[in-house]
Amino acid sequence: MRRFEGFQKGVNLGGWISQFSKYDKAHFDSYITEEDIKNIKEFGFDHVRCPVDYIVLEDEEGNYKEDGFAYLENCRKWCEKYGLNMIIDLHECYGYSFDPMKKDDKKQFFYNPDDQERFLKLWEQIANRFAKYSDSVAFEPLNEVVMFEVADAWNALLAKYVARMRAIAPDTYLVIGGVCYNSVGTIKLLDFPLDDHIVYNFHCYEPMVFTHQGAHWVDCMPLDFRIGYPKTLKEYQNASDELSKDLAGAIFEEGISEIGPKFFEDIFTPAINKAQENDIPLYCGEHGVIDLADREDALRWIRDIHATFHKYGIGSALWNYKGMNYGISDIKNATLKEGLREVL
Repeated sequence: MRRFEGFQKGVNLGGWISQFSKYDKAHFDSYITEEDIKNIKEFGFDHVRCPVDYIVLEDEEGNYKEDGFAYLENCRKWCEKYGLNMIIDLHECYGYSFDPMKKDDKKQFFYNPDDQERFLKLWEQIANRFAKYSDSVAFEPLNEVVMFEVADAWNALLAKYVARMRAIAPDTYLVIGGVCYNSVGTIKLLDFPLDDHIVYNFHCYEPMVFTHQGAHWVDCMPLDFRIGYPKTLKEYQNASDELSKDLAGAIFEEGISEIGPKFFEDIFTPAINKAQENDIPLYCGEHGVIDLADREDALRWIRDIHATFHKYGIGSALWNYKGMNYGISDIKNATLKEGLREVL
């Protein structure tokens, strides 16, 4: 399978200019700095995925913010200095948020021409500024489309997005995922014009009951719930049944193996097949384990999923570099940090 070269082992910069608690210049100026990018390079990563919310780049009336774009440009310059590549990920756009904590309409954006045009124009602004760095900067149109029923509408918008990007950025890689929170199982539903600079993108936190144990943003998840890794498939299924339908995921699919490297290979296979058929690289833009989980168990999970990444040349980015309940920079145990470095 064709590889997404230069984007094989990355980490997310979540919580910096996306998913922040409040709009705060002091936070933006200090949360991620050049020193962090230097540390990321020294850890052994080859790229960063930089999520950004629209409100950093434009105000509610759609006027563009030069100081917001400056954060992306600073990140790009730091990455260039230390030999890293960068994905610009629009994490939220006007009219749409994936965030389960925001109890808003997850559907209307995909049927609202005005909101979509604003989305496309914002991306044209991004492309006009960063297309000239196509050898090191890739674009990801939108993070985690939540609802399955908007799959056709998402494909229609993607066709417009690709056309508009190619008019400005013919050689920039476009990193594009499916519905159901960017589930690997929905790669097969993607249907839009392809070219040599398209990448299929997915996220993987399976089994969710392990990677999201105790997560306050998951409905019906007890804050004190804990489970180890590995457990049997049946144990994870039982725990998911008892807690929340949001934790079902791939562990209930037919024909999958017991938990371990083969489990990930099983659930990735349809996406791998589509990527091979279309000669498109495959990329996992988010994967990780909540910091409430046992750290040794988390390392075992990361080792297992990376075994499949390495086998098929699937690029990936850990969630997350700092904070956000998943930060690897927050790990204090030197042995665990070295184990993570070895996996990568």
